[in-house]
Amino acid sequence: MEQRELPIDLPDVKAMSRSVATLPEQARLRRPVRNQVEMILRDLDSMVAEDHPVRAIWDFLQRLDLSGFYSSIKAVLDAPGRPASDPQVLLALWVYATVDGVGSARRLDRLCKEHDAYRWLCGGVPVDYHILADFRTSHQAALDKLLTEIIATMMNQKLVTLKQVAQDGTRVRAGAGGGSFHRKDSLEQCLVAAEEQVKRLNEERDHFDPEVSLRERAARERAARERAERVEAALRELPAVQAAKERQQRTKSKAERTKINEARVSTTDPEVRVMKMPDGGYRPAYNVQFATDVGSGVIVGVSVVNEGNDAGQAETMEAQVEQRSGVHPEAYLIDGGYAQRDTITTLTQRQIEVYAPVRPPRTTTSGRERSSPRRDDSPEVIAWRQRMEKEEAKNRYKLRAATAEWANAQVRCHGLTRFTVRGLNNALSVVLLAAIAHNLLRWLVVAA
Repeated sequence: MEQRELPIDLPDVKAMSRSVATLPEQARLRRPVRNQVEMILRDLDSMVAEDHPVRAIWDFLQRLDLSGFYSSIKAVLDAPGRPASDPQVLLALWVYATVDGVGSARRLDRLCKEHDAYRWLCGGVPVDYHILADFRTSHQAALDKLLTEIIATMMNQKLVTLKQVAQDGTRVRAGAGGGSFHRKDSLEQCLVAAEEQVKRLNEERDHFDPEVSLRERAARERAARERAERVEAALRELPAVQAAKERQQRTKSKAERTKINEARVSTTDPEVRVMKMPDGGYRPAYNVQFATDVGSGVIVGVSVVNEGNDAGQAETMEAQVEQRSGVHPEAYLIDGGYAQRDTITTLTQRQIEVYAPVRPPRTTTSGRERSSPRRDDSPEVIAWRQRMEKEEAKNRYKLRAATAEWANAQVRCHGLTRFTVRGLNNALSVVLLAAIAHNLLRWLVVAA
């Protein structure tokens, strides 16, 4: 019997290949499965490349004497107490964070949990933003000593010569807001209100709200107490601000005197002052000073002041450079804001050649030239006026902008654009960290 083949409808393969899914549920996709348990075997060391900058920073810190950072640790071997986080790890975290432009302890805390380079530095050492913030502000003496050691080591290796040093300042925005500044009457009212709040919270200890935890109640008491202390500090700072206002009144014209307002002080940061910023505006800021070696670009001196002008800062900074290095620079390059005649005299008497622009006569009708000495000029000032008329001195002075202003720009790239801490001492700790990070990078460059 003859068998007949049944017709079979085969799909059109070419037509199927040309079909397009019009809805998500029609598409064949690899979708994420995040609840799948995985076993990943890898160590922290394999997660950071061998040539990563974080390894170089760690290696450099291992060569330096960091004993000053360990003196405050109370937990010792064979004694009770919880082990402390290694200060070398905390220092390395802050140095690398500064290089990375990170200046917030909370942000650094997040990076230590999320970023491989920061996790590699931690190496399992527990850190949080409280530990990081306290470490940065409580080791100013150790940071200052570390900066001195870096400079001395680079001088021994002939990487820093101090033949020429340039100084310049930059105004860094403070954390205090403009609305935190108050006059004397307002400050006294704030103090009364703060003291009443502290008293009220102390009385609530016996009649406390059961819904408020002990930790939250302690935090409230601490915040009220700290606010009262800041207002008291602001009242103590008020006479100094008033004296500065009076000095301005004596140096300004009659029309300008009317623009000088009554003395005011911030209750957020009593030591901060309102300064004129590079963009022409006025905001709360600190005046950060850097002295930089011209040959290497290494920062050899740092300071933070709450004065808006640079007058008198050169003598203090040069003395700091000599204290750190043991020698005076051969030449000192400063701009016109530092070039008072007393400053020129003092630095020249220290066997330093000063290179700074000479101010022209105030009136053109006097007939006196720029280099002509004044009747009350010292011999050192006369020699400086004559030296700055020479072409060689003018060419040397041009190195100031290429060095000092470049260093200012570098530390701004490292995140020194606004302080997240309060007070001159805490601000100086941040600036010391910026200088250390900058110098370590320069060490990598000039030693290569």
